[in-house]
Amino acid sequence: MQDAQGQAITVASDEAARAFDHVIDGFLKYRFDAGLRLKAFRTADPTAPLGQVMAGYFAMMAYDRGTVPRALASVATAEALPANPRERAHMAALREWAEGRPDGALSVWEQIIAEHPHDLLAFRLHHFSAFWMGEPGRMLAAVERILPRWSSAIPNFGSVLACRCFAHEETGDYLIAEQAGRQAVALDQADLWAAHGVAHVLEMQGRRTEGLDWIRTLEPHWDGGNNLMHHLWWHQAMFHMERREFGAVLDLYDTRFRDLGSKVTQAQPDLYIDMQNAASILFRLGLRGLDPGDRWTELAEKAEARTGDTLSAFTQPHWMMALVATGRDAAAGRLLDALAEAGRGTSHHAAILRDAALPACQAVLHHARGRFVEAVAALRPALGSLHRLGGSHAQQDVLEQLFLDSAMKAGSAEDTRLALERAAGRYSLSPARRIGYAEAALAVAW
Repeated sequence: MQDAQGQAITVASDEAARAFDHVIDGFLKYRFDAGLRLKAFRTADPTAPLGQVMAGYFAMMAYDRGTVPRALASVATAEALPANPRERAHMAALREWAEGRPDGALSVWEQIIAEHPHDLLAFRLHHFSAFWMGEPGRMLAAVERILPRWSSAIPNFGSVLACRCFAHEETGDYLIAEQAGRQAVALDQADLWAAHGVAHVLEMQGRRTEGLDWIRTLEPHWDGGNNLMHHLWWHQAMFHMERREFGAVLDLYDTRFRDLGSKVTQAQPDLYIDMQNAASILFRLGLRGLDPGDRWTELAEKAEARTGDTLSAFTQPHWMMALVATGRDAAAGRLLDALAEAGRGTSHHAAILRDAALPACQAVLHHARGRFVEAVAALRPALGSLHRLGGSHAQQDVLEQLFLDSAMKAGSAEDTRLALERAAGRYSLSPARRIGYAEAALAVAW
């Protein structure tokens, strides 16, 4: 049997092979029913090894330590099933990931796509994990390696283009990024990842009116999407934020990307990306002197419940923002203790927690308590490591604004210049034209 891209898969029937393709399509296109598609595939063939592997992969993608035992059980079940060498390699990648070695999983996926450039499961998981490990260069290398072996004649070519878009955007080549993303959307207007990649280009270039038009035009095609819709609405809010349309920002918060009544939010109410979206917007509003009301409370409750779960490094400072905004000092202390403990390890992830997540969280805490000199001192040594937390330039900018605001309030002109120079190096437009930087750009000579 073969999948839609012509690769051999171990399944009992053609029905199961097509069910596998349906799962892959849902995974690539960020469909809300991807989990149900996986359940249907496993029902069609309970002995298909990739059914077990994908169950484990989906568990790990939640970045929730509570789902890790499910991933370990899935890989153990898969390892006992008949499988071909490519499927065995997927089992090895899942075991690396579930046992706390995501860097090992990246290496295995790179080996898979070197031998099987049409393996979209390995390619897309590599893209996903490299992003959240702060490795955009590896994202770019992977997509450029396989691109010559792809064409529009192969199903899901648009997903490869969407990944090419985002990889080039995160490495600063906005021309290629936008071209690839628009090409992918032309193939499928419901491609959320492609829409997201172009939105990032428009954000980095300060093309806010185009960004709002881009999202409004494509939004009618997003029915059935998952939490990535929330992130696209977060981008919409970011465009409004830059235009100082704060009412529109809060409206999007309540009715789109943090709508507590939506089925997508209710399915995963504390999903890492949703928590990041919400906390970063509220924090940005706070820097502008705006009161978000009681919106911090439900975020803080979820953050406190997850304190000590260090799987997602970039989520840690966002949880801290919610904790300190609601005066949960004890929980904030536990979060710092957990990061310090996890950072004592020797793994790749432990180093990220120690060198980037811990100082970022310390800075958030100092800033909230008005200790701006301490906030600057905590974050300054980590500035060169913040990218290792994962997250995009647009997402990471909340930490850059934290540093800038602390530097300004600490009266440190030198650190203010440092923050402005870093912003100028990342974005195509002058800091003087960005809401989080304009005041500082006028206040110091840089």
